[in-house]
Amino acid sequence: MESGWRKQLFNQKQSQSGVNPLVLPMSKAKAAKILGICPRTLERWAKVASLIPEYRLRVPCTLTAAKILLDNMAQEAFNQSEMPGYRIAPSCSEYGGVRQRWFVVESQARKDADLKQLQKRLIKQLVKAQSELRLLLNQEFACSKDAFIAAQRLSSKLPLHQLTNIQVQEIKKHTGRGRPSKDSSPTFYYQVDATLEPKEIAIAIETKRAGKFILATNVLDAEELSDDDVLREYKAQQSTERGFRFLKDPLFFTSSVFLNSTERVAALAMVMGLCLLVYSLGQRALRQALEQAKKTIDNQLGKPTSTPTLRWVFQCFMSIHLVTVAQIKQIANLTHERQWILQFLGAPCRKYYLLS
Repeated sequence: MESGWRKQLFNQKQSQSGVNPLVLPMSKAKAAKILGICPRTLERWAKVASLIPEYRLRVPCTLTAAKILLDNMAQEAFNQSEMPGYRIAPSCSEYGGVRQRWFVVESQARKDADLKQLQKRLIKQLVKAQSELRLLLNQEFACSKDAFIAAQRLSSKLPLHQLTNIQVQEIKKHTGRGRPSKDSSPTFYYQVDATLEPKEIAIAIETKRAGKFILATNVLDAEELSDDDVLREYKAQQSTERGFRFLKDPLFFTSSVFLNSTERVAALAMVMGLCLLVYSLGQRALRQALEQAKKTIDNQLGKPTSTPTLRWVFQCFMSIHLVTVAQIKQIANLTHERQWILQFLGAPCRKYYLLS
């Protein structure tokens, strides 16, 4: 146990000092002194480190360390992945006091989509910035300082554009109607004149980050878990994550459930996991039936698809009612579109809707 936390915490010191602390009869107090922390903190670190399982996860790009890594990673550091359309640049990190392997992954498909989205954002934000600039140019200020501060405030607020050639003009105005008399004193107000231009540096940063994301793992041995294995296992988690996203959706009404005991929480988790299993199997069976028949159904946009989500199919079957008229059971609102979907869901589903 003790050799485990020593190995995890002192490998870094070995490379710095040239001395292997693992072979020294070192107490926790001495180890804490070397690391510059109190012994109690070191003990907490050791307990937490022993409880952390192996993970492969995505690093949020909002972290400062992630932004620095994305902006400074050279193109020469990327290696072609075994997965087509991906490149990987390995790196090391000590984020949160935990040694990790970080990987900057570049997806060509995601890069093309991000660049298209960036162009749309530039056009949309340009229209918005021009509208705000027109309001600023027509605004009257009591002093030149207020006008200049308002121009700077607008320029700093724009994410991908900026104001250049900012000038403040003094304009004379006479109050009252008609021609002013010779002894009347005019009043003065100030207006801003500026030019709107794109922020080349900000746009270059967005362009460089396009299609890139960061993965992290605490498995430090590259032979045990290669760079491509991390990417492959992370992508394999996406279908499961989409399933849990469905469980957390308000449509599932999970948020309206309140449980007071841990046993009931565990029981609810078991029920939710079972529901997710049934959901995944139903979606898989529907997609396989569509693929075998080489048929499609309409998606949310009214376009044909052979890979629909079962959630959308559930929504398609809302407002269907069982009606009994003269002791004869009938299904109301069972349209031709819904009957078309039912033929790919199997005989038990068709029987449930009174179809042969």
